[in-house]
Amino acid sequence: MTAAQQIRGIVAERTVLMPGIYDALTARIAARVGFEIVFISGYSVSAVRLGEPDFGFLTESEMAEAARAVCRVSTAPVIVDADTGYGNAVNVIRTVHDFQDAGAAGVFLEDQVWPKKCGHFKGKQVVPTEDHAAKIRAACDARGERDLFVVARTDARQPLGLEQAIERCLAYKDAGADALFVEAPQSVEELERIAAALPPPLVANMIERGVTPHLSRPELEQLGFQLIVCPLAALYSSAKAVTDVLTELRDRETTAAMVDDMLAFDEFGELVGLADRYADEARYS
Repeated sequence: MTAAQQIRGIVAERTVLMPGIYDALTARIAARVGFEIVFISGYSVSAVRLGEPDFGFLTESEMAEAARAVCRVSTAPVIVDADTGYGNAVNVIRTVHDFQDAGAAGVFLEDQVWPKKCGHFKGKQVVPTEDHAAKIRAACDARGERDLFVVARTDARQPLGLEQAIERCLAYKDAGADALFVEAPQSVEELERIAAALPPPLVANMIERGVTPHLSRPELEQLGFQLIVCPLAALYSSAKAVTDVLTELRDRETTAAMVDDMLAFDEFGELVGLADRYADEARYS
């Protein structure tokens, strides 16, 4: 069974939560916690690699390298944010192969005009429906025996309205997409409309304080969604924690009062597999 088939089997049986991760360390944490599927967020990779917002600054090769680092240590199938595919349908073929080489089990492909923006930013534009449908067909054709779980995302809700977004997703399903994702619906009623109009599996994106209502997995399951991505929780939490500890260090000139908020030295060594490296060292010394 391929990792993509594993994802298809999971979402056919139940609604699953998928955390956003962005490097090998967060992949190890997600594995320790026990998530079944993980997602590499382009928003997060842009933030941690470049210190920049999700404004289309990441290149295909930078995202493939991030995927390679994550997939090397992840015990769960990894779905990678492929943005717009980094060009036209022919470029999507290269993107699919590079991400497969990195170990990806799936990709998100969105229909924004490049350079794209985060789905919850203002000022998005989308390409013609047929152009993105061609990218979805190219991705599905390119995956071959290695397989790939292809999620078709539309950002048309903001510039064109919900009904246009739904119509686009139906076209993307016809093009071969495994799952459909309407980005940035603005109410529970819009989520209900999406679930009523589109075939499963469906993706819901939960961004804390974003434009979409922040619902739980059971609530979204009841509405009719099968794959719930929480792409930025880890990023925002780590940024807050680092801000707090560095502020404490600056102000008090010690972190002694915050040690209980940190992993201990030995705990962190366990997280990154220190004992395994000692075992390797002993084996070859």
